[in-house]
This record gives sequence, structure tokens and C-alpha cells, in this order.
Amino acid sequence: MILVTGGAGFIGSNFVLDWLARCDEPVLNLDKLTYAGNLGNLAALADDPRHVFVKGDIGDTGLVAGLLAQHRPRAIVHFAAESHVDRSIHGPADFITTNVDGTFSLLEAARAYWQELDGEFMTAFRFLHVSTDEVYGSLGPDDAPFTEATPYAPNSPYAASKASSDHLVRAWHRTYGLPTLTTHCSNNYGPYQFPEKLIPLVIANARQGKPLPIYGDGGQRRDWLYVADHCAALRRVLAAGRPGETYDIGGGEELPNLALVHTLCAILDARLPKAAGGYAEQIVHVADRPGHDRRYAIDAAKIERELGWTPQESFDSGIRKTVDWYLANAAWVSAVQSGDYLRWVDTNYAARAMHSESV
Repeated sequence: MILVTGGAGFIGSNFVLDWLARCDEPVLNLDKLTYAGNLGNLAALADDPRHVFVKGDIGDTGLVAGLLAQHRPRAIVHFAAESHVDRSIHGPADFITTNVDGTFSLLEAARAYWQELDGEFMTAFRFLHVSTDEVYGSLGPDDAPFTEATPYAPNSPYAASKASSDHLVRAWHRTYGLPTLTTHCSNNYGPYQFPEKLIPLVIANARQGKPLPIYGDGGQRRDWLYVADHCAALRRVLAAGRPGETYDIGGGEELPNLALVHTLCAILDARLPKAAGGYAEQIVHVADRPGHDRRYAIDAAKIERELGWTPQESFDSGIRKTVDWYLANAAWVSAVQSGDYLRWVDTNYAARAMHSESV
């Protein structure tokens, strides 16, 4: 069995679904079910005995210790985190509590459990910490992509909290010998992503005739990674990664946010044409977020060289699959757009002046 934290969130639920579709090894899924955690993501596993779900907090040391003692997992895959930059700007305390304090508590529980394992079980145990490229800060237009050797330079409370958790994971390996693995991924997209993030937000707003908000000039560039490719990389790191090592995972396809939104509009124009005009007419530019990183890009040569992983989806194929999924699962989108979500949208966008994009 493996223990997955945050396995009802976007990447975590995709990982759990993908894992159980590919092997029979059970998953113990620990998730606090905050606003972005959704058991509906895991509805296909409702009657699957290989999936054991526990609602709980990674910071609850007694709960975690009891689960480790009862289920005896061979690995922990740690997704649980607050992950939205704008939310971290409005309320950084939750990010420190979950991403820093929570990771510390989980590491301590894992260390105590690991130190009691015997022989080959101790040797085989792994703690896989899933992090982000945002810990590296922002690249200039001509800078080389991030590598595992790039110095940390986080620019948002979210990035700083993830950088802090990365340092804790490194220290627990160096000081205590805990066999840790750390990954940094680029921007993920795909099914089950909470609609506060750019791609599902644009798809949902487009269908509802609402503005498609673009921060600033929309020239911020991101490296886009289809979530199934990320899951495949994590399985590979867990299976063959070297303890104490870091692996950067990217899709290898950079795109400015404005170009991405125009791509989404063009796909929607073809899939779900409006009675008049196109979806790009709904684009509006809003005030940029404070400290907005201009560019992220990842050099994934290490994971390709050492573990043989490369992404299987191009951005074109992945984004079309993603749009099709959201169009086919409108009920899922509607269900997660709760009162709390709508209040958050008002908080984040109400004070941002909007002006239309010329198309």
C-alpha cells in the first residue's frame, strides 16, 4: 500500500485514479477536504476496496501515526498543499499552516514510522514530496530554463511556503536519513482542476457568457504539463528515483497566458459555437497580481536522462482533451462552483478594473 496525502485535489485525484487503473496496489488516501478537495473526483472508486479514504489533516500527528501503524505503507506521496497564488496573497496564514507546519508534522510522523521498520522494508521506503517550479522565482525572456541547480527565489507567499517545505524535506534526508524524493512541476492542466485556475476558469466563464479575465498584458509565459504526464513522471520517480534527489518535471511547451486563452477560445468556437461572434470577444484585461512572476520554464533533462521519462502529450493534444472533458462534465463544474467559490471570485476580481481585449 501507498499513502497519498491530498488525494482528493486536482493532481492528487488524477494520480490516485491513474495509479489504480494501472496496478492493484491499494491506496490509503488522506485528505482534509478543504474547498479544492472533492470526493466527486474519486466517484469511480466508490466501491473499490483498493481505495481507502480517510478525511483528516496531515497536521494531526496522532491520526497520521495511527494510519501508518495500521496500514504499513511502503511509501508516502505528499500532494496535500494550499496551492493558489492569489489566495496566498489574500490570506497567507493558511499556506504556512498547511504547506510548512503540515509538511513538518508529516515528516516527523514518517520519520518515526520509518525508523521502526525492519531491514528491507526500511530500505525500500520512500517519501515523495510534490512541489512546484514557482520556488525558483521568475525567469527573464532570454534566461535558460530552471534546472534542479537553480537557486530558490520565491516571490509569492505560496511559493515561499512551498520552498520552506522543500527545505524541510531536504533537511530530514540530510539529518535523519529519511529516504526522500522531491519533484518540481510546471503548470498542470487537465480533468478535475478547480475552476479558480486559468484554464478551467476560462472554459467555465466562456460557457456562461462571463468575462475571461487576463492579468495585466497577458504576456506571462508558463510551461504547460498535462496532468497524466505528471502522474507518469511521479510513478517513475517513486519507482526508480535516487533518495535525496530532486527531479524537475515540465511539459517543454511555453505559452503566454493571452495566447493560451485565445487557443481555448478557438477550440470552444469549434466545439460549441456561439449564435453570434466568438468567445475571444469575452476577453478582458484586469489589474495584474502583486509580484506576478513573468516566466517559468523547466529543463527536464535530468528525469529524462536518469529515469527515461518524457511527456506523451503535446500541448495541442492535451488542451483539446482538457476542453472536451470540461464540456462533457459540466455537472462537475457546476457542483464545485459553490457559494464559497463564488465569494472568492468576488474577492479576487471585484476590485480589478476590466477593459476588453481588441480582437
